[in-house]
Amino acid sequence: MDRNIKLKDDLLRELEETRRQLYEAKETIEAIRTGQVDALVVQKGSTHQLYTLKTADHTYRIFIEKMTEGALTLSQQGIILYANSSFGNMIGMPLSSIIGLPFEQFISKDNLAFYKTLFKTSWAGDCKGEVEIFYNGNRTPVQLSLTVLELDEGIALSIIITDLTLQKNTQRKLEENNRQLEHLNHTLENSNHDLQQFASVASHDLQEPLRKIQMFSNILKNKASGNLSNEEIAYLEKIIASTERMKALIIDILNYSRLSAVDGEYLPTDLNFVLKELVEDFELMIADKKGKIIFHDLPVLEVNRGQIRQVFQNLISNSLKFSKDSVPPVIEISAKLLSEKSIVSGEDENGDYCLLTIEDNGIGFDEKYATTVFSLFQRLHPKDSFEGTGIGLAITKKIIEKHHGLIQVKSTPGIGTKFMIVLPLKQQ
Repeated sequence: MDRNIKLKDDLLRELEETRRQLYEAKETIEAIRTGQVDALVVQKGSTHQLYTLKTADHTYRIFIEKMTEGALTLSQQGIILYANSSFGNMIGMPLSSIIGLPFEQFISKDNLAFYKTLFKTSWAGDCKGEVEIFYNGNRTPVQLSLTVLELDEGIALSIIITDLTLQKNTQRKLEENNRQLEHLNHTLENSNHDLQQFASVASHDLQEPLRKIQMFSNILKNKASGNLSNEEIAYLEKIIASTERMKALIIDILNYSRLSAVDGEYLPTDLNFVLKELVEDFELMIADKKGKIIFHDLPVLEVNRGQIRQVFQNLISNSLKFSKDSVPPVIEISAKLLSEKSIVSGEDENGDYCLLTIEDNGIGFDEKYATTVFSLFQRLHPKDSFEGTGIGLAITKKIIEKHHGLIQVKSTPGIGTKFMIVLPLKQQ
Protein backbone atom coordinates (compact mmCIF):
# COMPACT_ATOMS: atom_id res chain seq x y z
CA MET A 1 0.00 0.00 0.00
CA ASP A 2 2.79 2.40 0.96
CA ARG A 3 4.57 1.39 -2.23
CA ASN A 4 1.52 2.37 -4.35
CA ILE A 5 1.24 5.71 -2.59
CA LYS A 6 4.94 6.40 -3.20
CA LEU A 7 4.53 5.46 -6.91
CA LYS A 8 1.54 7.76 -7.19
CA ASP A 9 3.48 10.65 -5.64
CA ASP A 10 6.40 10.06 -8.02
CA LEU A 11 4.05 10.09 -10.99
CA LEU A 12 2.42 13.31 -9.79
CA ARG A 13 5.84 14.96 -9.41
CA GLU A 14 6.84 13.83 -12.90
CA LEU A 15 3.58 15.13 -14.28
CA GLU A 16 4.08 18.49 -12.58
CA GLU A 17 7.66 18.69 -13.89
CA THR A 18 6.44 17.86 -17.41
CA ARG A 19 3.80 20.61 -17.17
CA ARG A 20 6.47 23.06 -15.96
CA GLN A 21 8.75 22.20 -18.86
CA LEU A 22 5.87 22.45 -21.34
CA TYR A 23 4.89 25.86 -19.97
CA GLU A 24 8.53 26.97 -20.13
CA ALA A 25 8.77 25.73 -23.72
CA LYS A 26 5.63 27.65 -24.68
CA GLU A 27 6.99 30.80 -23.05
CA THR A 28 10.30 30.36 -24.88
CA ILE A 29 8.58 29.84 -28.23
CA GLU A 30 6.45 32.96 -27.67
CA ALA A 31 9.56 34.95 -26.68
CA ILE A 32 11.33 33.81 -29.85
CA ARG A 33 8.26 34.59 -31.97
CA THR A 34 7.88 38.14 -30.63
CA GLY A 35 11.62 38.88 -30.57
CA GLN A 36 11.97 39.10 -26.76
CA VAL A 37 15.11 36.92 -26.70
CA ASP A 38 18.31 37.02 -28.72
CA ALA A 39 19.92 33.71 -27.66
CA LEU A 40 19.14 30.26 -26.22
CA VAL A 41 21.45 28.03 -24.16
CA VAL A 42 20.65 24.33 -24.57
CA GLN A 43 22.21 21.63 -22.40
CA LYS A 44 23.54 18.60 -24.26
CA GLY A 45 24.75 15.99 -21.81
CA SER A 46 27.56 17.53 -19.79
CA THR A 47 28.01 20.47 -22.19
CA HIS A 48 26.01 23.54 -23.16
CA GLN A 49 25.46 24.88 -26.68
CA LEU A 50 24.64 28.52 -27.48
CA TYR A 51 22.08 29.29 -30.24
CA THR A 52 21.98 33.01 -31.15
CA LEU A 53 19.08 34.95 -32.60
CA LYS A 54 20.46 37.98 -34.35
CA THR A 55 19.41 41.27 -32.74
CA ALA A 56 18.93 42.77 -36.20
CA ASP A 57 16.08 40.30 -36.72
CA HIS A 58 14.17 41.56 -33.68
CA THR A 59 12.09 44.21 -35.50
CA TYR A 60 11.65 41.92 -38.50
CA ARG A 61 10.23 39.09 -36.35
CA ILE A 62 7.77 41.45 -34.67
CA PHE A 63 6.74 42.87 -38.06
CA ILE A 64 6.14 39.41 -39.56
CA GLU A 65 4.08 38.37 -36.56
CA LYS A 66 1.91 41.49 -36.59
CA MET A 67 1.38 41.83 -40.36
CA THR A 68 -2.10 41.18 -41.75
CA GLU A 69 -0.81 38.94 -44.55
CA GLY A 70 0.01 35.34 -43.91
CA ALA A 71 3.74 34.52 -43.73
CA LEU A 72 5.39 31.10 -44.05
CA THR A 73 8.88 29.68 -44.21
CA LEU A 74 9.17 26.38 -46.12
CA SER A 75 11.95 23.86 -46.33
CA GLN A 76 13.29 22.70 -49.67
CA GLN A 77 10.82 19.82 -49.44
CA GLY A 78 7.89 22.27 -49.02
CA ILE A 79 7.42 21.58 -45.29
CA ILE A 80 6.20 24.49 -43.14
CA LEU A 81 9.01 25.52 -40.77
CA TYR A 82 7.37 28.74 -39.60
CA ALA A 83 3.93 30.32 -39.82
CA ASN A 84 2.72 33.61 -38.41
CA SER A 85 -0.57 34.13 -36.56
CA SER A 86 -2.31 35.66 -39.60
CA PHE A 87 -1.87 32.44 -41.59
CA GLY A 88 -3.21 30.46 -38.66
CA ASN A 89 -6.28 32.70 -38.52
CA MET A 90 -6.66 32.44 -42.30
CA ILE A 91 -7.06 28.65 -42.24
CA GLY A 92 -8.56 28.40 -38.76
CA MET A 93 -5.85 26.13 -37.28
CA PRO A 94 -3.53 26.58 -34.26
CA LEU A 95 0.09 27.21 -35.17
CA SER A 96 1.21 24.11 -33.26
CA SER A 97 -0.79 22.00 -35.72
CA ILE A 98 0.54 23.79 -38.80
CA ILE A 99 4.29 23.47 -38.26
CA GLY A 100 5.68 20.37 -39.97
CA LEU A 101 2.87 20.01 -42.52
CA PRO A 102 3.47 20.25 -46.28
CA PHE A 103 2.07 23.58 -47.48
CA GLU A 104 0.67 22.02 -50.65
CA GLN A 105 -2.02 20.24 -48.64
CA PHE A 106 -3.67 23.67 -48.18
CA ILE A 107 -3.75 24.34 -51.96
CA SER A 108 -6.96 23.48 -53.82
CA LYS A 109 -6.66 20.56 -56.24
CA ASP A 110 -7.45 22.83 -59.20
CA ASN A 111 -4.37 24.94 -58.45
CA LEU A 112 -2.00 22.25 -57.19
CA ALA A 113 -0.12 21.80 -60.48
CA PHE A 114 0.33 25.56 -60.81
CA TYR A 115 1.58 25.83 -57.22
CA LYS A 116 4.15 23.07 -57.81
CA THR A 117 5.42 24.99 -60.84
CA LEU A 118 5.66 28.17 -58.75
CA PHE A 119 7.46 26.31 -55.96
CA LYS A 120 10.00 24.88 -58.39
CA THR A 121 10.53 28.21 -60.19
CA SER A 122 10.91 30.25 -56.99
CA TRP A 123 14.25 28.68 -56.07
CA ALA A 124 15.77 30.33 -59.15
CA GLY A 125 14.27 33.76 -58.46
CA ASP A 126 11.38 35.67 -56.88
CA CYS A 127 7.95 34.95 -58.35
CA LYS A 128 4.25 35.51 -57.70
CA GLY A 129 1.05 33.70 -58.51
CA GLU A 130 -2.63 33.43 -57.58
CA VAL A 131 -4.08 30.22 -56.14
CA GLU A 132 -6.93 29.18 -53.85
CA ILE A 133 -6.29 28.10 -50.27
CA PHE A 134 -8.64 25.24 -49.37
CA TYR A 135 -9.42 24.39 -45.73
CA ASN A 136 -12.43 23.17 -43.77
CA GLY A 137 -14.47 23.20 -46.98
CA ASN A 138 -13.75 26.92 -47.56
CA ARG A 139 -11.89 28.43 -50.51
CA THR A 140 -9.94 31.68 -50.25
CA PRO A 141 -8.31 33.30 -53.30
CA VAL A 142 -4.79 34.44 -52.40
CA GLN A 143 -1.64 35.76 -54.01
CA LEU A 144 1.59 33.99 -53.15
CA SER A 145 4.85 35.99 -53.18
CA LEU A 146 7.79 33.57 -53.02
CA THR A 147 11.37 34.55 -52.11
CA VAL A 148 14.42 32.44 -51.26
CA LEU A 149 15.97 33.09 -47.82
CA GLU A 150 19.63 32.51 -46.94
CA LEU A 151 19.60 31.17 -43.35
CA ASP A 152 22.46 29.93 -41.15
CA GLU A 153 21.02 26.44 -41.43
CA GLY A 154 20.78 26.66 -45.22
CA ILE A 155 18.32 28.05 -47.76
CA ALA A 156 14.55 28.20 -47.19
CA LEU A 157 11.57 29.67 -48.97
CA SER A 158 9.61 32.66 -47.67
CA ILE A 159 5.99 32.97 -48.80
CA ILE A 160 3.81 36.02 -48.18
CA ILE A 161 0.12 35.16 -48.58
CA THR A 162 -2.27 38.03 -49.47
CA ASP A 163 -6.01 37.43 -49.15
CA LEU A 164 -7.68 38.51 -52.42
CA THR A 165 -11.28 37.88 -51.32
CA LEU A 166 -12.24 41.57 -51.13
CA GLN A 167 -10.40 42.37 -54.35
CA LYS A 168 -12.05 39.49 -56.22
CA ASN A 169 -15.51 40.44 -54.92
CA THR A 170 -14.93 44.04 -55.96
CA GLN A 171 -13.69 42.89 -59.36
CA ARG A 172 -16.77 40.71 -59.86
CA LYS A 173 -19.06 43.57 -58.89
CA LEU A 174 -17.18 45.90 -61.23
CA GLU A 175 -17.45 43.43 -64.10
CA GLU A 176 -21.16 42.99 -63.42
CA ASN A 177 -21.65 46.76 -63.25
CA ASN A 178 -19.72 47.14 -66.52
CA ARG A 179 -21.96 44.55 -68.18
CA GLN A 180 -25.06 46.34 -66.93
CA LEU A 181 -23.63 49.70 -68.03
CA GLU A 182 -22.81 48.31 -71.47
CA HIS A 183 -26.36 46.99 -71.77
CA LEU A 184 -27.80 50.34 -70.64
CA ASN A 185 -25.54 52.22 -73.07
CA HIS A 186 -26.67 49.97 -75.90
CA THR A 187 -30.32 50.51 -74.91
CA LEU A 188 -29.74 54.25 -74.60
CA GLU A 189 -28.08 54.41 -78.02
CA ASN A 190 -31.06 52.64 -79.56
CA SER A 191 -33.45 54.97 -77.72
CA ASN A 192 -31.50 58.04 -78.81
CA HIS A 193 -31.46 56.84 -82.40
CA ASP A 194 -35.21 56.20 -82.30
CA LEU A 195 -35.80 59.57 -80.66
CA GLN A 196 -33.69 61.38 -83.26
CA GLN A 197 -35.53 59.57 -86.07
CA PHE A 198 -38.86 60.44 -84.47
CA ALA A 199 -37.92 64.10 -83.95
CA SER A 200 -36.69 64.41 -87.52
CA VAL A 201 -39.70 62.71 -89.09
CA ALA A 202 -42.20 64.39 -86.79
CA SER A 203 -40.69 67.82 -87.35
CA HIS A 204 -40.70 67.36 -91.11
CA ASP A 205 -44.23 65.93 -91.23
CA LEU A 206 -45.59 68.62 -88.92
CA GLN A 207 -44.28 71.42 -91.08
CA GLU A 208 -46.39 70.48 -94.12
CA PRO A 209 -49.87 70.84 -92.53
CA LEU A 210 -48.57 73.89 -90.66
CA ARG A 211 -47.50 75.48 -93.93
CA LYS A 212 -51.02 74.95 -95.33
CA ILE A 213 -52.60 76.51 -92.23
CA GLN A 214 -50.38 79.56 -92.67
CA MET A 215 -51.04 79.77 -96.42
CA PHE A 216 -54.83 79.47 -96.25
CA SER A 217 -55.06 81.78 -93.23
CA ASN A 218 -53.21 84.50 -95.16
CA ILE A 219 -55.39 83.91 -98.25
CA LEU A 220 -58.52 84.17 -96.12
CA LYS A 221 -57.26 87.33 -94.47
CA ASN A 222 -56.40 89.00 -97.79
CA LYS A 223 -59.57 88.00 -99.68
CA ALA A 224 -62.12 88.44 -96.96
CA SER A 225 -60.62 91.31 -95.01
CA GLY A 226 -63.34 93.72 -96.28
CA ASN A 227 -66.09 91.33 -95.17
CA LEU A 228 -64.66 90.52 -91.71
CA SER A 229 -65.13 92.42 -88.52
CA ASN A 230 -62.15 93.71 -86.56
CA GLU A 231 -62.66 90.91 -84.06
CA GLU A 232 -62.60 88.24 -86.78
CA ILE A 233 -59.44 89.74 -88.33
CA ALA A 234 -57.83 89.66 -84.87
CA TYR A 235 -58.67 85.96 -84.60
CA LEU A 236 -57.04 85.30 -87.97
CA GLU A 237 -53.93 87.21 -86.96
CA LYS A 238 -53.71 85.12 -83.77
CA ILE A 239 -53.91 81.95 -85.87
CA ILE A 240 -51.13 83.19 -88.17
CA ALA A 241 -48.94 84.27 -85.20
CA SER A 242 -49.47 80.90 -83.50
CA THR A 243 -48.45 79.02 -86.64
CA GLU A 244 -45.30 81.14 -86.88
CA ARG A 245 -44.38 80.23 -83.28
CA MET A 246 -45.18 76.58 -83.99
CA LYS A 247 -42.92 76.61 -87.04
CA ALA A 248 -40.06 78.16 -85.05
CA LEU A 249 -40.56 75.54 -82.32
CA ILE A 250 -40.44 72.66 -84.82
CA ILE A 251 -37.25 74.00 -86.40
CA ASP A 252 -35.61 74.40 -82.98
CA ILE A 253 -36.58 70.86 -81.94
CA LEU A 254 -35.16 69.54 -85.20
CA ASN A 255 -31.90 71.45 -84.65
CA TYR A 256 -31.64 70.17 -81.07
CA SER A 257 -32.14 66.54 -82.13
CA ARG A 258 -29.52 66.88 -84.87
CA LEU A 259 -26.96 68.00 -82.29
CA SER A 260 -27.20 64.54 -80.67
CA ALA A 261 -26.69 62.76 -83.97
CA VAL A 262 -23.74 64.60 -85.49
CA ASP A 263 -20.43 65.54 -83.88
CA GLY A 264 -19.42 67.74 -86.78
CA GLU A 265 -15.97 68.81 -87.92
CA TYR A 266 -13.73 70.95 -85.71
CA LEU A 267 -11.53 73.44 -87.57
CA PRO A 268 -9.48 76.51 -86.52
CA THR A 269 -11.98 79.39 -86.65
CA ASP A 270 -11.39 83.12 -86.14
CA LEU A 271 -14.22 84.23 -83.87
CA ASN A 272 -13.82 87.85 -85.04
CA PHE A 273 -15.04 86.86 -88.53
CA VAL A 274 -17.96 84.92 -87.05
CA LEU A 275 -19.03 87.97 -85.01
CA LYS A 276 -18.71 90.33 -88.01
CA GLU A 277 -21.09 88.13 -90.00
CA LEU A 278 -23.61 88.10 -87.15
CA VAL A 279 -23.46 91.89 -86.73
CA GLU A 280 -24.44 92.18 -90.40
CA ASP A 281 -27.30 89.70 -89.89
CA PHE A 282 -28.61 91.68 -86.91
CA GLU A 283 -28.00 95.03 -88.60
CA LEU A 284 -31.69 96.06 -88.87
CA MET A 285 -32.53 94.93 -85.33
CA ILE A 286 -29.47 96.72 -83.90
CA ALA A 287 -30.35 99.89 -85.80
CA ASP A 288 -33.99 99.69 -84.69
CA LYS A 289 -32.95 99.52 -81.04
CA LYS A 290 -30.01 101.94 -81.51
CA GLY A 291 -27.77 99.28 -79.98
CA LYS A 292 -24.08 98.40 -80.16
CA ILE A 293 -22.11 95.16 -80.27
CA ILE A 294 -18.52 95.60 -79.10
CA PHE A 295 -15.81 92.98 -79.62
CA HIS A 296 -12.12 92.87 -80.51
CA ASP A 297 -9.09 90.60 -80.31
CA LEU A 298 -11.07 87.37 -80.12
CA PRO A 299 -8.94 84.22 -80.50
CA VAL A 300 -8.83 81.46 -83.08
CA LEU A 301 -10.45 78.30 -81.63
CA GLU A 302 -10.78 74.79 -82.99
CA VAL A 303 -14.59 74.57 -83.27
CA ASN A 304 -17.47 73.59 -85.50
CA ARG A 305 -18.03 76.94 -87.22
CA GLY A 306 -21.76 76.47 -87.84
CA GLN A 307 -22.47 75.41 -84.26
CA ILE A 308 -20.36 78.11 -82.59
CA ARG A 309 -22.04 80.69 -84.85
CA GLN A 310 -25.39 79.45 -83.54
CA VAL A 311 -24.17 79.91 -79.95
CA PHE A 312 -23.31 83.59 -80.54
CA GLN A 313 -26.50 84.08 -82.56
CA ASN A 314 -28.67 82.74 -79.70
CA LEU A 315 -26.91 84.83 -77.03
CA ILE A 316 -26.86 88.07 -79.06
CA SER A 317 -30.48 87.55 -80.08
CA ASN A 318 -31.45 87.14 -76.40
CA SER A 319 -29.52 90.28 -75.40
CA LEU A 320 -31.26 92.34 -78.09
CA LYS A 321 -34.64 90.80 -77.34
CA PHE A 322 -34.45 91.33 -73.56
CA SER A 323 -33.15 94.90 -73.70
CA LYS A 324 -34.72 97.79 -71.80
CA ASP A 325 -37.25 99.95 -73.61
CA SER A 326 -35.62 103.24 -72.60
CA VAL A 327 -31.94 102.21 -72.81
CA PRO A 328 -30.12 101.27 -76.06
CA PRO A 329 -28.69 97.75 -75.75
CA VAL A 330 -24.91 97.39 -75.46
CA ILE A 331 -23.44 93.91 -75.89
CA GLU A 332 -19.74 93.47 -75.13
CA ILE A 333 -17.87 90.29 -76.07
CA SER A 334 -14.37 89.67 -74.70
CA ALA A 335 -11.90 86.81 -74.31
CA LYS A 336 -8.90 85.77 -72.25
CA LEU A 337 -6.78 82.62 -72.03
CA LEU A 338 -6.96 80.39 -68.96
CA SER A 339 -4.61 77.84 -67.42
CA GLU A 340 -7.39 75.38 -66.57
CA LYS A 341 -10.88 74.36 -67.68
CA SER A 342 -12.69 76.41 -65.06
CA ILE A 343 -14.73 79.60 -65.01
CA VAL A 344 -12.66 80.85 -62.05
CA SER A 345 -9.28 79.75 -63.43
CA GLY A 346 -6.45 82.28 -63.41
CA GLU A 347 -5.50 84.07 -66.63
CA ASP A 348 -2.56 82.54 -68.50
CA GLU A 349 -1.17 83.92 -71.78
CA ASN A 350 0.01 80.41 -72.66
CA GLY A 351 -3.13 78.65 -71.42
CA ASP A 352 -4.92 75.88 -73.28
CA TYR A 353 -8.44 77.24 -72.60
CA CYS A 354 -10.33 80.40 -73.49
CA LEU A 355 -12.93 82.26 -71.44
CA LEU A 356 -15.50 84.04 -73.64
CA THR A 357 -17.70 86.63 -71.91
CA ILE A 358 -20.91 87.96 -73.49
CA GLU A 359 -22.28 90.78 -71.31
CA ASP A 360 -25.28 93.06 -71.85
CA ASN A 361 -27.15 95.87 -70.06
CA GLY A 362 -30.61 94.34 -70.49
CA ILE A 363 -33.47 93.60 -68.13
CA GLY A 364 -31.64 90.67 -66.49
CA PHE A 365 -33.29 88.00 -64.33
CA ASP A 366 -33.16 86.51 -60.86
CA GLU A 367 -30.03 84.36 -60.44
CA LYS A 368 -32.08 81.57 -58.87
CA TYR A 369 -32.90 80.70 -62.51
CA ALA A 370 -29.19 80.59 -63.52
CA THR A 371 -29.33 76.81 -64.02
CA THR A 372 -32.87 76.30 -65.24
CA VAL A 373 -32.52 78.80 -68.12
CA PHE A 374 -30.54 76.11 -69.98
CA SER A 375 -33.39 73.59 -69.77
CA LEU A 376 -35.60 72.74 -72.74
CA PHE A 377 -38.69 74.96 -73.14
CA GLN A 378 -37.69 77.07 -70.11
CA ARG A 379 -39.08 80.59 -70.34
CA LEU A 380 -38.68 83.34 -67.71
CA HIS A 381 -41.09 85.72 -69.43
CA PRO A 382 -44.58 85.32 -70.95
CA LYS A 383 -44.53 84.38 -74.66
CA ASP A 384 -46.84 87.30 -75.38
CA SER A 385 -44.20 89.72 -74.04
CA PHE A 386 -41.15 88.24 -75.81
CA GLU A 387 -40.80 85.98 -78.82
CA GLY A 388 -39.02 82.64 -78.57
CA THR A 389 -39.47 78.90 -78.09
CA GLY A 390 -37.47 78.35 -74.90
CA ILE A 391 -35.02 76.06 -76.70
CA GLY A 392 -32.27 78.51 -77.69
CA LEU A 393 -30.23 78.33 -74.48
CA ALA A 394 -30.66 74.53 -74.29
CA ILE A 395 -29.16 74.30 -77.79
CA THR A 396 -26.37 76.69 -76.74
CA LYS A 397 -25.47 74.57 -73.70
CA LYS A 398 -25.50 71.36 -75.73
CA ILE A 399 -23.17 72.84 -78.37
CA ILE A 400 -20.72 74.03 -75.71
CA GLU A 401 -20.73 70.59 -74.06
CA LYS A 402 -20.10 68.91 -77.43
CA HIS A 403 -17.06 71.19 -77.69
CA HIS A 404 -15.90 69.91 -74.29
CA GLY A 405 -16.54 73.29 -72.70
CA LEU A 406 -18.44 74.93 -69.85
CA ILE A 407 -21.12 77.62 -69.75
CA GLN A 408 -22.47 79.62 -66.83
CA VAL A 409 -24.58 82.75 -66.48
CA LYS A 410 -24.78 85.60 -63.98
CA SER A 411 -27.59 88.12 -64.01
CA THR A 412 -29.10 90.93 -61.96
CA PRO A 413 -32.67 92.19 -62.56
CA GLY A 414 -32.56 95.68 -64.08
CA ILE A 415 -28.77 95.61 -64.51
CA GLY A 416 -27.98 93.00 -67.16
CA THR A 417 -26.76 89.48 -67.90
CA LYS A 418 -23.32 87.96 -68.42
CA PHE A 419 -22.73 84.58 -70.08
CA MET A 420 -19.33 82.96 -69.48
CA ILE A 421 -18.10 80.18 -71.78
CA VAL A 422 -14.89 78.16 -71.39
CA LEU A 423 -13.65 76.33 -74.50
CA PRO A 424 -10.40 74.49 -75.28
CA LEU A 425 -8.18 76.12 -77.88
CA LYS A 426 -7.84 72.74 -79.57
CA GLN A 427 -10.15 69.72 -79.51
CA GLN A 428 -8.62 66.46 -78.35
